[in-house]
Amino acid sequence: MESTFFDQIYWGNSVKQYTLLVLIILLGLLFKKILSKIFSQLLFKIFKKFAAEIKVGVFLDLLLKPFERLTIIFTLYFAANQLDYPLNLILLDFKRKSKTGISISEITIGDIIDKAFLFFFILTVTWIVLRLIDFIAHVYSHKASLTESKADDQIVPFVKELTKAVVCFIGFFMLLGYTFEINVLTLITGLGISGIAIALAAKETLENLIGSFTIFIDKPFIVGDIVKVKGIEGTIEKVGFRSTLIRTNSKTMATVPNKGMVDGVLENISQRNYRKINFHLSLSYQTKSSDLKQIIIDINQYINTHEHTTTDGIAYLEGYFESAIKLEVEYFVHILEYNHFLRIKEEINFKIREIVEKNHSEFVFVKTELKN
Repeated sequence: MESTFFDQIYWGNSVKQYTLLVLIILLGLLFKKILSKIFSQLLFKIFKKFAAEIKVGVFLDLLLKPFERLTIIFTLYFAANQLDYPLNLILLDFKRKSKTGISISEITIGDIIDKAFLFFFILTVTWIVLRLIDFIAHVYSHKASLTESKADDQIVPFVKELTKAVVCFIGFFMLLGYTFEINVLTLITGLGISGIAIALAAKETLENLIGSFTIFIDKPFIVGDIVKVKGIEGTIEKVGFRSTLIRTNSKTMATVPNKGMVDGVLENISQRNYRKINFHLSLSYQTKSSDLKQIIIDINQYINTHEHTTTDGIAYLEGYFESAIKLEVEYFVHILEYNHFLRIKEEINFKIREIVEKNHSEFVFVKTELKN
């Protein structure tokens, strides 16, 4: 009785075939995580020696979902192939010219399932390869962080993005070639005017790519350097495939195209030896000459003996102006870190005020008139 039930035919397939279809799908969904973990751990053994210092959990986090997707694709494809009919049902009949004449081509439901499987298989394999690139880049980033040089910190993310772009490019043409049976070589050579239009559209991207190579060859800066370009000042955080990310002093993130980084005037502040401070002091005309001389002497002595300044600072009497006696102060601080530099500048400013007050003088406010 049971055998008769499973042998019954509905829509061209037996109950046994439908039962196998459901069982395969349920088993695939039930064991997808286990199978994905097993596949990921087996693949990790290949990279284990290369990434000895990296935990397997990092690898699994990257590869589990792609392998789950791959497991589901194979499960559905294997389940669908348990059915005989209507998989062979002809959906489309068309004529196609060939060298030997006109041939008739047929497209069945089975053909569509095969193409769909191939389409999602290529997509998923490309996804897995991209995740492997992420893992390899993670390993190299970790190794780069252990070295004193920052050049390797800069090149790892760039090579990662470039490699992923190449993989996506290859994956796209594999989809065209294997899934849609398009002759990729003929497609590329036959683009004609469309190819010129695409090339023009990609002109800026190509210029930025060349700019990124220029950055790595000439090395006008590396990750961590403080630069000023196109009015933007900040710390280089990343040199990408198309643009460079700069963390500004106000903690915002500025994105500058690589072309702009190499074409314009770029000032690498990190490569300077000192930060320069230059300002004026406006003192009252009530200040005695002896006190004025002592103020200049005391300021010169202080800015040239400070532990964070050079010995070539200078304070001098600039001249007598309509409403004030003006002194000019100029010195250099060898601390480049911005917040630390501001604290030193503040400390020196307070000391200069104390010197002025100690020598019986005071500051005068000078109003600047704007001319039309």
